[in-house]
Amino acid sequence: MATPHGRSCFQYLFHLAQDNLDFRLPEIKSLLALTGKPFQPSGNFKEKAPFWCLDGLCEEDVRGIMARSVCAKSAFELWGHGQTHSELRTSLLKYPSENMSPFMHKESTYRINVYTFNKTLEFTDRIKRIDALEYLPFEGTVSLKSPQHIFCLLEDYGTEPNNIPEHPLYIYFGRWIADGQRELIRSHSVKNRHFIGNTSMDAGLSFLMANHAKVKENDLVFDPFVGTGSLLVACSHFGSYVCGIDIDYNTIHGRGRSSRTNQKWRGPDENIRANLRQYGTEKMYLDVMVSDASKSVWRDAALFDAIITDPPYGIRESTRRTGSHKDITKPADGIYGESHVPVSQAYNLSDIFTDLLNFSAHHLVMGGRLVYWLPVYSPEYKEEMVPLHPCLQLISNCEQTLSSHTSRRLITMEKIKEPEEFDRLADPSFSPYQGHNAFREKYFNSLNKRCGKEENKSDINGE
Repeated sequence: MATPHGRSCFQYLFHLAQDNLDFRLPEIKSLLALTGKPFQPSGNFKEKAPFWCLDGLCEEDVRGIMARSVCAKSAFELWGHGQTHSELRTSLLKYPSENMSPFMHKESTYRINVYTFNKTLEFTDRIKRIDALEYLPFEGTVSLKSPQHIFCLLEDYGTEPNNIPEHPLYIYFGRWIADGQRELIRSHSVKNRHFIGNTSMDAGLSFLMANHAKVKENDLVFDPFVGTGSLLVACSHFGSYVCGIDIDYNTIHGRGRSSRTNQKWRGPDENIRANLRQYGTEKMYLDVMVSDASKSVWRDAALFDAIITDPPYGIRESTRRTGSHKDITKPADGIYGESHVPVSQAYNLSDIFTDLLNFSAHHLVMGGRLVYWLPVYSPEYKEEMVPLHPCLQLISNCEQTLSSHTSRRLITMEKIKEPEEFDRLADPSFSPYQGHNAFREKYFNSLNKRCGKEENKSDINGE
């Protein structure tokens, strides 16, 4: 659909999906940050509402957001709004005619849709809604199949399915601009993924993480707990080069028992590269390797534009690192030295996040983002429990409820300071749990015990 160049509007209306409510605002803010635009809501903004009105944008900004967002369903150029149809009419008649005329002239074709949130209207009622808009100066021809312009009347009946009002709480009318990328959730579903594991990340959440990290074309993205590469798939979709490590040899090489029902062993071509090939992004795949995240193999330099990961919690996947509690940890000299496989030991959750933040502070470029999942025991959770680092600024903290007493939080941090200055003033083995935040370590020790019990229970049940 062609539109005049340089055209802008004071307000745009976003229709948001009603799942993962905590994740929507950070995603939209992150995508706006890619364009250098601030988040400017208008009117009585409610974060949990299905409709948001935003100011200070142009149509190009809106299209850029919708080309990536998995939280937004559709976006519209807002022409009028009100609590009643009478208020809507007054608002529409005040809208500048010069903004309407490019889409209503005689040579144009158009269609009007009626959308209701939290209520279903009969077809005849929808037609009545459209006929009531006869005061608008449409001069073009109606085309239901392939219109040049699409307009939409949107009625909001609240968010309580058991208490639907007779009349809408609010009404909007505007020109459709673009749809979001909700289709990615279906097209990249783990159910249809070539290579999966026990903890392969849900497609929708993977794309959310990529958006929170502001990954873009030609970025270099790293996952230190790569698993089956779900996060690499999402980041490569947006044009980023991807790589990762994992301590599990069988996962990296696609060997061992399969996680699929009715399949005992993994096939010879089940691997992370095959997943990217499945979605046409194999050219963005750099490599993955078997390595211990607690013992960095990277040179001390800012390498990555984003670090995105889902660390193991010790429930469905064990938390392990190389090493031993014994005094002697080196293999004996001899002909078997090169084939030595190091033993592993428990990798406590507090140590995992300490290492992750320290690694990110040293290896992210300035302004690069770290996005990771933090498991929490809900009854004891406090915001002060989130690990911090002086080189990383906390951007967002979103909750995904897992059960009545457990959840995990998606933490997004941005590098704001180089570590050299900090390292001169403090021990390089800095822990995010030192000083006044020491109670965090107690919290994670307690969580370790709970995860250990769950892990043993899973082993008993054969899961």
